[in-house]
Amino acid sequence: MSKLSKYIILLVIVVLQQSLFAQSKKELENKKKQLQKEIKQTESLLEETKKSKKLSLNQLVTLNKKISVREQLIQTIQAEIRLAEKQIKENKEVITSLENDLQKLKEEYARMIYYAYKNQDAYSRIMFIFSAQDFSQAYRRLKYMQQYSYYRQKQAEMIEKTQELLNKKNAELEEKKRQKQQLLDIEEQEKQVLAKEKTEQEKTLTQLQEQEKELLKKIREKEQEQKQLQLAIQRIIEEEIRKSREKANNQGVKPTEKGLTLTPEAQKLSNTFEANKGKLPWPVAEGIITGKHGEQPHPVLKGITIKNNGVDISTKKDAPVRAVFEGEVTGLATVPGFGKVVMIRHGEYLSVYSNLRDVLVKKGDKIKTKQNIGVVETDDNGKTEVHFEIWKGSTLMNPETWLYLTSQ
Repeated sequence: MSKLSKYIILLVIVVLQQSLFAQSKKELENKKKQLQKEIKQTESLLEETKKSKKLSLNQLVTLNKKISVREQLIQTIQAEIRLAEKQIKENKEVITSLENDLQKLKEEYARMIYYAYKNQDAYSRIMFIFSAQDFSQAYRRLKYMQQYSYYRQKQAEMIEKTQELLNKKNAELEEKKRQKQQLLDIEEQEKQVLAKEKTEQEKTLTQLQEQEKELLKKIREKEQEQKQLQLAIQRIIEEEIRKSREKANNQGVKPTEKGLTLTPEAQKLSNTFEANKGKLPWPVAEGIITGKHGEQPHPVLKGITIKNNGVDISTKKDAPVRAVFEGEVTGLATVPGFGKVVMIRHGEYLSVYSNLRDVLVKKGDKIKTKQNIGVVETDDNGKTEVHFEIWKGSTLMNPETWLYLTSQ
């Protein structure tokens, strides 16, 4: 393989490495920005809850969320540091290879210059050509001399380009070292903040553990409130099933044995809703999930689990609550502990929004995606939280798998 070919291959490798590193770095930077945004939102929500003089469980939950996100942020910064270290290592390897190639190129070029110097007079060159045995050999010698001159010129160009690339890689190496140190400084700062937050977490946890009886009472109350919400939802679903069967009979369509009987339009809407799983906008423009779906360990009481039929999303005071998809308002209710409730049907699916202070829609309204349907309620402890559920017929879904990764 010629040196020129080796140089081209090396250049291609360097370009590909830079492209891959740039892509990885961009992904990590985007993730870091999103986490920093989430921390900022959590801090704002935490300040709201702290305005209440009474220590609440929501303060601990929000603080736990903040700590969790900061730990993710530190992990992302550490990933950036590892990427920088990998770039530094590979830059050093490329620099060593370039230095070796440059040394060989210079040595070879020196030999060529020495040879050219020894054979620089025109008489020697002419004699070399005319001493050929025949015309064909003389022509080959002439071409050789021309090619030799061309190769020497290219050799000089390769030395110059290799030196330029070497200088560039050395500059990149210094920049990567600077970026790594900057990331190490940021990591240390975040760890110090995390340590303070964990101290606050321990203090809050200890204070709340002293309120065990009150917390157990609230758990039992919440369970009863959740049952009432579920009964309200079930009544709406049963009424929808009854109406869909009645409509099917009127249209001469055989209703399904159980569940909703969908018209072609409703089936199309249902299919579109299903196709958007993982892409639905959040029911609030800005927020963080402070209550996950399903059974979760109680944040204070050991051995106690709490069940959540949906997700709880903490947001700003007086934040508008919006529909996650187009559909029809199929039910309104008021449930103790869950405030005002709006239910929107999307074909076979039902989205449920509770903890609303004000409702801006009425039953039968046709709703568009992201249309405001109400205003979130803030309780006496400064908690501003939307409870959100998704149902498929009478089957409960996990809303976290349906919503887009971040609020938007």
